[in-house]
Amino acid sequence: MIDTIGFDGDDTLWHNESLFSMTQERFRALLAHAADPDDLDRRLLDAERANLKVYGYGIKGFVLSMIESAISVTDGRVPARDLQSLIDFGKAMLEHPVELLPDIADVVEALSHRYRLILITKGDLFDQESKIARSGLAGRFDAVEIVSEKDSASYRRVLERHSVAPDRFVMVGNSVRSDILPVLAIGGHAVHIPYAITWAHEEAEPPDEHYRRIDSVLDLPPLLAAW
Repeated sequence: MIDTIGFDGDDTLWHNESLFSMTQERFRALLAHAADPDDLDRRLLDAERANLKVYGYGIKGFVLSMIESAISVTDGRVPARDLQSLIDFGKAMLEHPVELLPDIADVVEALSHRYRLILITKGDLFDQESKIARSGLAGRFDAVEIVSEKDSASYRRVLERHSVAPDRFVMVGNSVRSDILPVLAIGGHAVHIPYAITWAHEEAEPPDEHYRRIDSVLDLPPLLAAW
């Protein structure tokens, strides 16, 4: 019997990747004179991936990767005013209101009366704490875990800390790479709810079995009840 549900935060409870996508469009426009958009996207993604081990996930690392890419494509001649614009882009992202996905508040509220809920999200501690507080959902969760990476070891530590058996746990999230595969690897269950935009780093082939995919969070309560 399933008694504990884990929820991802970004792009599962609230919009996130759409904000990154919008900012990347502004980045392309700012550097249009210096680089082809496809080349700029490639350089930025390469910088983000290389910098994950230094800055981790989140807006601050994204901004530093944009700055690094801007310096690279202009051979160090990027104007200071453009660098300031990139910093301003990041501040605007950090201050952007938290926008819940449709029906999330009602579904989380309903499930909180029947299951133990744990919010498991990754990224910058300050930013994630701020989003959780501003989401209005914090009181619906029995525990909140902010991790630097979502791999099998991280999930195993979270479940052990809360005395949850993997076979009684379901993780709900939008990322196959971060929310589905590592949970299945430790014997847990997973539900994939795709988001409209997926960051290239999070793309992964879904498993052939042992998980469920739904298109709306409204399908989650009856799915769990039948499980």
